[in-house]
Amino acid sequence: MPASYFSPAPPEARRVNPTDALDHYRILTSMLAPALLMAATGSLLVSANARLARVVDRLRGIIAQLEGGDPMTRVEIEDQILRHRLRAGLVLRACLMLYLGLGAFVGTSLALAVDALLGFRLPYLPTGLAVVGVLGLLGASFYLGREVSLSVRSFDRELDQELARRRR
Repeated sequence: MPASYFSPAPPEARRVNPTDALDHYRILTSMLAPALLMAATGSLLVSANARLARVVDRLRGIIAQLEGGDPMTRVEIEDQILRHRLRAGLVLRACLMLYLGLGAFVGTSLALAVDALLGFRLPYLPTGLAVVGVLGLLGASFYLGREVSLSVRSFDRELDQELARRRR
């Protein structure tokens, strides 16, 4: 009588080879490794989006000064607008790089599973995606570093302008 789909398997077929179980744990562990990088990337995204929101709020305040007839000269205000637009552009590029990295790390995790299912025939795909993710983080770090530097220089310039105005 043929074995039915619903009939229990014989006891010898139910035994799990310990090395097969270890292989599954290794695969799952390797799939979770990119999760740490995903968490770090998410944290950087939260920070970068907060920075972008602050720059946009500051830009709106500067534009209100321009429209409200602030005692600052129009040239000073337009200079601040230019610097803050540059800052916003840098943070935006950093966010795009972080999203690229996040997607690449998710892809790395999925590629590890697909590679295991296919008998480890795609050795370069997970590694390539991981490298793309790390490069995304590196690029975002450079953009955020430039933005912080520009932020400090902009603040120094605004302070100097305010001190000069008070001396008059």
